[in-house]
Amino acid sequence: MTSQNLNLPTADQIRRAPKVLLHDHLDGGLRPGTVVDLARACGYDALPETDPERLGRWFREAADSGSLERYLETFAHTCAVMQTRDAFFRVAAECAEDLADDGVVYAEVRYAPEQHLEGGLTLDEVVAAVNDGFREGERRARERGRRIRVGALLTAMRHAARSLEIAELANAHRDAGVVGFDIAGAEAGFPPTRHLDAFEYLKRENNHFTIHAGEAFGLPSIWQAIQWCGADRLGHGVRIIDDIEVADDGTVTLGRLAAYVRDKRIPLEMCPTSNLQTGAAASYAEHPIGLLRRLHFRTTVNTDNRLMSGTSMSREFELLSETFGYTLDDMQWFTVNGMKSAFIPFDERLAMINDVIKPGYAELKSEWLFTQTAATRASSSETA
Repeated sequence: MTSQNLNLPTADQIRRAPKVLLHDHLDGGLRPGTVVDLARACGYDALPETDPERLGRWFREAADSGSLERYLETFAHTCAVMQTRDAFFRVAAECAEDLADDGVVYAEVRYAPEQHLEGGLTLDEVVAAVNDGFREGERRARERGRRIRVGALLTAMRHAARSLEIAELANAHRDAGVVGFDIAGAEAGFPPTRHLDAFEYLKRENNHFTIHAGEAFGLPSIWQAIQWCGADRLGHGVRIIDDIEVADDGTVTLGRLAAYVRDKRIPLEMCPTSNLQTGAAASYAEHPIGLLRRLHFRTTVNTDNRLMSGTSMSREFELLSETFGYTLDDMQWFTVNGMKSAFIPFDERLAMINDVIKPGYAELKSEWLFTQTAATRASSSETA
């Protein structure tokens, strides 16, 4: 075993490490068995598979197909079964449980209320059901000795015309579990500036928002999200790499937009596996997160859609560790970045960092220290 391998965290250590998740879609993270149960309960008969294992595989293969139409079809199925209070409550509670089981201690989970009104629920009833589900999931996690706090982000669809209404909804529920606002959907042809009234309203209300930008579209989307709309964070932001030049000798030059994003510590909500599926990156090794981490951008690690990507926070960190040699120190750096960038009050973020995240990593690193010492002694005795 090499010293480099000794520095890498084990899969168990990664799972137990406290993690922070800022970019996760509720309708992209259902358990396959729950999709089957809910479809049966509401009479939805268009699922491609009714066996949970085969259905889970279908979702992953559809997301990997390279076809945008097939990828979007996956969300048509999950949204179709999320149209009642009971369905929302169950999905939200299971989401919180699953994240807690994966070692996530703080999460912001987003969804678009406007896509879940076909069963007769009002926008307020959708939000209340999700918030109640998150609280139930937190309670169940505590019963099993796990701790998690989940906040909701309300998403408006950028191709629709309800963004101000959804922003007002987010503001109305900000003291009941909703921590911010988001816009999502196709970037090309639907710039964030179409929703300026929503962003101006949120700024007047001293509220927080993130914008999907720089995933499928390039620098203009990022520039508009920051300079016109005033986004607190960038959802994905992968294409900021287009404003960074790396010379043959390794010298790095940042363009003015990239330098501004780094200087202002604007958080990037990166989702490596999802970015590969949508073509925003060609491979894990070529994912911009490697360079952006070295350049000390405010980079965070996220899941995006756990069902479609067949992923979890632990899996994302395992893949990054294998690809870039990231250690527990790197994991802690990403995690603290996430907590610093969360949409909850400063004192609560600080308490989470100092009382949960840093002690958790300190304990894991002490384990690594003893493991390394034992392995070194064993190696010495073998060569003696």
